Amino acid sequence: MPRLYPEDPVFRDDVGAERTVWEALRDQLPDDVALFAGVGLQDGATEREIDLLVAWPGVGLAVIEVKGGHVTREAGTWWQGSGERRHEIDPVRQVQDARHVLHQLLVRYGYDAARARTAHVVALPHVHVPQDWAAPELPRTMLLDRTDVASAAGLVRHAIDGHGAGFAPLDEAAMDGLVHFLAGSFPSQVEVLATAAAFEDHLDHLTRDQAKMLDHLSSFHRLQVVGGAGTGKTWLALEQARRRAAAGERVALLCYSRGLGRYLQRITRTWRPRERPAFVGLFHDLPIAWGAQQGADDDVDFFERILPVRLGELADSRPRAELFDTVVVDEAQDFGEQWWPSLVRCLRDPDGGGLFVFLDEAQRVFGRDGVAPIATPPVHLDENLRSTKQIAQLCGSLRDGVTRPRGTDGAPVRILDVPFERAIEVADDMVDTLLEEGWLPGQVALLATGSRHPMQVELVGGAGHAGYWDGFFAGEDVFYGHVLGFKGLERTVVILAVNGFREVERARTLLYTGLSRARVLLVVVGPRAQIEHIGGDGVRKRLERAEVWQPG
Repeated sequence: MPRLYPEDPVFRDDVGAERTVWEALRDQLPDDVALFAGVGLQDGATEREIDLLVAWPGVGLAVIEVKGGHVTREAGTWWQGSGERRHEIDPVRQVQDARHVLHQLLVRYGYDAARARTAHVVALPHVHVPQDWAAPELPRTMLLDRTDVASAAGLVRHAIDGHGAGFAPLDEAAMDGLVHFLAGSFPSQVEVLATAAAFEDHLDHLTRDQAKMLDHLSSFHRLQVVGGAGTGKTWLALEQARRRAAAGERVALLCYSRGLGRYLQRITRTWRPRERPAFVGLFHDLPIAWGAQQGADDDVDFFERILPVRLGELADSRPRAELFDTVVVDEAQDFGEQWWPSLVRCLRDPDGGGLFVFLDEAQRVFGRDGVAPIATPPVHLDENLRSTKQIAQLCGSLRDGVTRPRGTDGAPVRILDVPFERAIEVADDMVDTLLEEGWLPGQVALLATGSRHPMQVELVGGAGHAGYWDGFFAGEDVFYGHVLGFKGLERTVVILAVNGFREVERARTLLYTGLSRARVLLVVVGPRAQIEHIGGDGVRKRLERAEVWQPG
């Protein structure tokens, strides 16, 4: 039996196609071969997944794309399914792209496997393809059909020998390096990245499910949606704003945090013009856009009392054409009491205009207690699709109510027990460790709970707030931020540096917000005893399952 990574993979629902091919290769390949399943690849903003990867010492590599069910090729186009479910696919382009991304990553990180002969194979285990069939983009010898499953290993070797592009067979040293790169980190990089790829499917489910929810709630003109981290509130806010604008309404889409505001602006700019809200941005930018004077960033009275009053006055003096039919607010728990009456005055119909707010009571990190003027009982979201079960369960233990994790099992949370004053230093070391494991810089965010990271101070000072956040969305470098500014955002890997709390009474809220920003891997750096004291028994019990790392 070959070496299996992982030993017992979880396959997507493709009517058993991937498992069929995997089991055939498992039973046929020699013992010194490595068989990988679900290899997730991330190269900058490019994401690809290899269904199956065969690494054969003395032979080379085979990248395999598996398509289940009824697959045909007609007039140069590939199709999958039948009847109303028939849709166009491009398995050859998929497998070629995945192969190229794998090669680029191996070259970038200096692995000898980049020089090995490499071929790609398309596997169609549910259909019969005549032996004399051929296509310009895919010779028959690079295709595995239903009758080939019984001799899958031989076909794979023949494909590598006959079509492998590369300089040499895969030697033992190159094989060891490849396995280390894909499966040698803690935990298995293959499993972790496969989990990341699987989350895209979960997010697709989220989109479909919540789109249906908005369909059911379309008759409401005012609505409050409450949910924990990872339940999709921001996606819902965006979708509601898009739908209302597409229906011909003048819409404002608002939030409080700069990072989230920049995200909303970047997303809405990609929409068709008729779908874009009339105003997208920070709550306090609206009165500024209408002529209010700008105040100092540290002037609390200006932002909590003077500016909201001024917004109401400006709204009353605006032409009706410049007011809004609907206002959508994301992270609404950030808004103070004085903002809501003025915001309602921004509606063309203050009594019947649309007002849709999305919030998480557990993330009131700014200590404000404003309540939106909505009498309708709130709609509750109770499923976390964004994070692995380990991360979702840890975060859920800090929140009242139940948030059910729908993510798959992933890597255990890592914890490094250090004093507050060493948290930033040790977190920086963990950045280097993660990059050595094969994580890309753009996948990693380091967030602080107390004083800001020096790198954040430097980046904001050099590029300004807009440039700083554009750097985050570029996804090319490690991001250095603070929990307060990262609400509504996420990254594949988050290192949470628990380096103290400016206001002890909100420590639990900050901890919850910071922990919930990770999708696949969470690393907690700080004093474990104090973290468990703040989080309570729920956090203590969840951290008993964490993987303990030592500084240095």
